[in-house]
Amino acid sequence: MKILVCVKQVPDMDAPIMIDAYGRWDGPALAFRLNRYDEYALEEALLLKEALHNVSIDAVSVGPARAQTVIRRALELGVDTGVHIEIGRDGYVPPEVIAAHIQEYAQDGCYDLIICGAMSEDCMHAQVGPLLAEMMGLPSLTAVIAVQMHADGLHVDIEQEIEGGIRRRFTLALPAVISVQTGINHPRYPTLTNVLRAKRQAIERIVGRDIQANARFSFRSAPEGKQGVMITGGMREQAKEMLRILHEHAIL
Repeated sequence: MKILVCVKQVPDMDAPIMIDAYGRWDGPALAFRLNRYDEYALEEALLLKEALHNVSIDAVSVGPARAQTVIRRALELGVDTGVHIEIGRDGYVPPEVIAAHIQEYAQDGCYDLIICGAMSEDCMHAQVGPLLAEMMGLPSLTAVIAVQMHADGLHVDIEQEIEGGIRRRFTLALPAVISVQTGINHPRYPTLTNVLRAKRQAIERIVGRDIQANARFSFRSAPEGKQGVMITGGMREQAKEMLRILHEHAIL
């Protein structure tokens, strides 16, 4: 059985993100790391490998040269092979472009299961998994919170969480694409053996072609919020001032 896990490098959310005059996400961020949602996708693949026999796991990431660090992290956690689809674009990349790059790589890989995180922490589109499934013509489920492989190795039982905490159960025929939710498992720490192995292991590098998105996105800085008003004085003075402000703004 072959499993492909899609991982992404995201900026540290505590670091500043710069937006240029053209509304483009310009960076640089102070630090980048593995998307936390993808940690759950990696762990789910590793759990399946431990539960089944003859399972291999590949991790793939689309991004600039620095994205190799998250593939190295996946290798440290126990993934067998790392694949970096290198693109020249640094900053925001639309989800359909990421999905198209992964589809071009995965279509000839004979993968039985492709696992994505529910979303990325930076953009939060939650679209790469469903778009990838549509491009490859595969069944797909999102917000997955439980995965159980059938004994025949041809089907997988899935639990999906929807609004209100309601769970739905499905059986998917493989190959399939799933996007796992946080809380599905408890991501592990890398072992020293895997860390040492990952340092020596080569990462497959693929130069991605230029894929243009149909839609255009831009960013802008949030407008400054209105300043609050501090009302001081005794209770009567505060009440009178509050009424004056409410009348002034035609609220009362």
